[in-house]
Amino acid sequence: MADELDKGIDVKYLTYLDGTVYKTKDLSTLSDYILLPSFEEVRDSKKKYAQSFKLQYLNTDHYNAKILVEPYRDGYVVQNRPNRPLTQQEFDDAYAVDYMRIYHPSYKEKVPAIEEVKFSLISNRGCYGGCNFCALTFHQGRIIQTRSHESILEEAKKIIAEPDFKGYIHDVGGPTANFRAPACDKQTKMGVCPTKQCLWPKPCNNLKVDHTDYLSLLRQLRELPSVKKVFVRSGIRYDYLMYDKDDTFFKELIQHHISGQLKVAPEHISNRVLDKMGKPRSELYKKFVEKYYRINAEYDKNQYLVPYLMSSHPGSDLNAAIELAEYLRDIHHQPEQVQDFYPTLGTLSTAMYYTGLDPRDNTPVYVAKNAHEKAMQRALIQYRNPANYDLVYEALVKANRQDLIGFSKKCLIRPKTAQKGRNYEKGYQKNHYRR
Repeated sequence: MADELDKGIDVKYLTYLDGTVYKTKDLSTLSDYILLPSFEEVRDSKKKYAQSFKLQYLNTDHYNAKILVEPYRDGYVVQNRPNRPLTQQEFDDAYAVDYMRIYHPSYKEKVPAIEEVKFSLISNRGCYGGCNFCALTFHQGRIIQTRSHESILEEAKKIIAEPDFKGYIHDVGGPTANFRAPACDKQTKMGVCPTKQCLWPKPCNNLKVDHTDYLSLLRQLRELPSVKKVFVRSGIRYDYLMYDKDDTFFKELIQHHISGQLKVAPEHISNRVLDKMGKPRSELYKKFVEKYYRINAEYDKNQYLVPYLMSSHPGSDLNAAIELAEYLRDIHHQPEQVQDFYPTLGTLSTAMYYTGLDPRDNTPVYVAKNAHEKAMQRALIQYRNPANYDLVYEALVKANRQDLIGFSKKCLIRPKTAQKGRNYEKGYQKNHYRR
């Protein structure tokens, strides 16, 4: 756009650029476009909203997307097809600019968040993971774009030269750290499959599972002078890791690239909720956990696994939340943080939340919208916290799961008669640690 304006072209004529949206009253210059339900229709009908979302969802790829047109009042809003993926040279060029590498000088006080990103490296962009609550499909696309090793190593040398660098590169990743190539060869020529995901509900037969390039990059970074450790802290797709028949990367990840704990995102344990999330089924996560700790033991490591979990996602009712709480009981884990689902622009999950429908097939989806029920689902995930007792008790009674209120090892909480005073809290904690 800047180049076209620099040529002297009036902005009103810049209606042909990929990745842009404009308003018009005249569609005569367009061909091969999809007419979406009008703004008024999607405003007044949730079914029309779901229909419109599905059409947009199926047209997020540069290679096969159509122009989308939405009638709006006395005109139209036109969305051109998405911009093409960056070439590796373009990606490298973007990171070769002489950045200040610090927060803007207008800030008068130190910005603590700089500590993590200042010594981290972006390796890729885009994600074919297909999580339904994530908007990456819309704003970075499903085709993986990567920087060259040379570009990343050059930036690493700049990091090393920083006076406050202490030898630790905090991250080498992106939306998904262990994606370093498109999911299959077809994507770079024909784009992604509009109606099929690469990893869900099971891996595509064309999926290329290969960690060798990423592993080579990490090894080169480890060998740089003054580098003590290279950590991987952005998202690891544990399902993609499990699909790799070669354990070399998994073993080196555990040996060299974990700072005491690895964070992964199973998000839930109920398969009916995971299906609405677009996440792999719980059986695979349990196998991953077993393998993770087994390899840790092989190398005499005592590194933890921290699961990211989400409450009240569309499809999750109190019974699903209780199923997750029981799993956490069985693995003796209480999350310090829980993400409560909230609508995020441009996601399939948000369309489910708003419409109560799965736009892919128009089937009804249970949605917890009441703030109190959302609080109960969240409290169940942290049921050991005494502050959550009343919410957990209410949820268990409402779900007719009083069998989980009592003194046995299978119970989540004690009866109310045992809940009074400090004796309850001490006994509760003692019972938790004994387990």
